Amino acid sequence: MIQNNKRILIVDDEEDLCEILQFNLESEGYQTEIAYSAEDALKLDLSSFDLLLLDVMMGKMSGFKLIDTLRKEMKINVPVIFLTAKGAENDLLTGFNLGAEDYIKKPYSLKELMARVKVVLRRNETVETKQVPKVIQMHDLKLDLEKKDLFIRNERIDLTHKEFEILRLLLENKTKIFSREEILVKIWSHDVIVTERTVDVNITRLRKKLKEYGEYLKNRQSMGYYFEITH
Repeated sequence: MIQNNKRILIVDDEEDLCEILQFNLESEGYQTEIAYSAEDALKLDLSSFDLLLLDVMMGKMSGFKLIDTLRKEMKINVPVIFLTAKGAENDLLTGFNLGAEDYIKKPYSLKELMARVKVVLRRNETVETKQVPKVIQMHDLKLDLEKKDLFIRNERIDLTHKEFEILRLLLENKTKIFSREEILVKIWSHDVIVTERTVDVNITRLRKKLKEYGEYLKNRQSMGYYFEITH
């Protein structure tokens, strides 16, 4: 058995099923705990778990209500796999709409469940370890993604919201050419009527504000705009 630090909480009011799940998960090296109701689960530090295996129909509070409470009230995004006898299409859609990673109908194969647990944990581990930069920097140009500020040689440059979003889009995708239509779709709301000329106007203003870095904001004929890589 390979030990790992992944913690899984089983939430189900069927004690025999919980024991079977616990035995098999721990045989795979996972650390497990059991809660026999949604109310008992809420007494635990749910943010400390890497995955919840959650029944739907339980006592007073359903599994659907528990995950809704986790997401909306507690702001906890721990991955959830529903294990339930409720297999109707509407139930499945409800589970996924509430943010579940997977939905498995009882009775299920333990081998299939173990495989799906591994997939979900691996998927979320990849998301967690993928580093999202808070600052994009090129020489003396620095774009702070959290504060939404642009600095050139430590001087703050005032940008409109749209100018900031255009610059961010181009800097995060250096050398990729975005057509005017693509920029409109990504930056402007679909319910706002603007023309491709609006993109050109914003790019022109942005180039001026970028000072010497404006020359790296390129326009390839009629194809679109991109930001050139410099070292």
